Amino acid sequence: MRLLKWIKPIGAGVTLAIIAACGGGTGAGQTQQEKSEAGQAQTKKDPVEIVFYSTTADPQESFEYRFGELLRAKFPNYTIKYIQSGQGATLNDLLTNGTKFDIFYNTIGNFEQAIIQNDLQVDMTDLIKKHGIDLNRIEPTLVQALQQVQGGKIFALPVSTSNLILYYNKDIFDKFGVPYPGDDLTWEQTLDLSKKMTRNDGGTQYFGMAASFLHLFRMNPLSIPTVDMTSFKPTINKDERWKTFFKTFFIDSSQEPGYQDFIQKTKSFPGINQFVKDRNVAMFPYLSSLIYAWPTEMQAFNWDWAALPHFSGSPGTGSQSYPAFFGLTKRSAHPDEAMEVLKYLLTDEFQLSLSHKGIMPVVKSKNVIDSFGKQSPFSNRRMQAVFQNKFAPISPKAVYDADILNIYAKYANAVNQNTMDMNTAFSKAEEEAVKFIDNFSKK
Repeated sequence: MRLLKWIKPIGAGVTLAIIAACGGGTGAGQTQQEKSEAGQAQTKKDPVEIVFYSTTADPQESFEYRFGELLRAKFPNYTIKYIQSGQGATLNDLLTNGTKFDIFYNTIGNFEQAIIQNDLQVDMTDLIKKHGIDLNRIEPTLVQALQQVQGGKIFALPVSTSNLILYYNKDIFDKFGVPYPGDDLTWEQTLDLSKKMTRNDGGTQYFGMAASFLHLFRMNPLSIPTVDMTSFKPTINKDERWKTFFKTFFIDSSQEPGYQDFIQKTKSFPGINQFVKDRNVAMFPYLSSLIYAWPTEMQAFNWDWAALPHFSGSPGTGSQSYPAFFGLTKRSAHPDEAMEVLKYLLTDEFQLSLSHKGIMPVVKSKNVIDSFGKQSPFSNRRMQAVFQNKFAPISPKAVYDADILNIYAKYANAVNQNTMDMNTAFSKAEEEAVKFIDNFSKK
């Protein structure tokens, strides 16, 4: 099986949460005659070029593996083209040069930031109805997220998603004779387990847990919005749930001596490199998409995963979903043909092929979910742990949500490094976020 060695991380060291999964066939409820008629109609369509673009800088090989090959087989009369972002092909370059592209994609938050701030968005509501795209087949929290962007307009469709899952290094647990984490841990229990696993042994410092702060913010299980969408004010110093969030992830997680030594030396908390490459981290809450983002590295050591721990009072609730949104652009020369392509990306046929690879579904089909990872190099892991929890609701997001999150994360680092107390961090983060929003509103 071909491995995705070339998928690159985006954002804060994360890979685009790629594609999803759904049952068999070319479309739910289609009869054989309908499928035949649809196929015949397809062959009669005039040849067109459908151009994809993303600011993630995904390599051409990555696009082909996930989308291009299947799309060309389904639409032989269409020329499927992908423009890779990079030098000479940034979004600003495309806008300046008048380059046409039909479909833009990126992860939630990053999608809105790019497409809405550049006035490229298209309300797809009528086209969704025209092309018979059934949103009821999609995971409900994703549909809610689509409809809350701007006044109920729908600017995109989710094609894949990811969530946070608890990775753990089995060898470290075996070394210290500690049972592996289960699927029903609270965060309090997980932090206690982390303390037990944080120790220096034979000159090697082991850490109980690593983290990616920005992803914990983006997908926070408490569904705390970054900005109040009524007042358009930052929530960091207003919503009391941030205190629970900060205390759990940025204070209680880093009090052991080994952590403080590492933080003082590196000015950072142990993260993905320490878990995957150094392999001196016992647990790592991170994107389920890591298995196909870094397949070679993940095959090199003995890991497994458990459901993400939950906050007390919210058993069975994991992180927010982290979908990849695909939307038409105002630059599209062929909106109807592009919608047919988007419609296919949500069919059981396409989604199932990706689910087999361990790419998380956006549809609710039990057949697709049950097929998750069966053709993955990691099929011997506890693949269904990904679906153990229900998704936390996706919090409403302003078009500048990603910018505000970066501000919050900066002050979270200061708290984690003990250079600033939590109350001061909240006040300073609020002040900086207010200035950013005020400047943004004046543009």
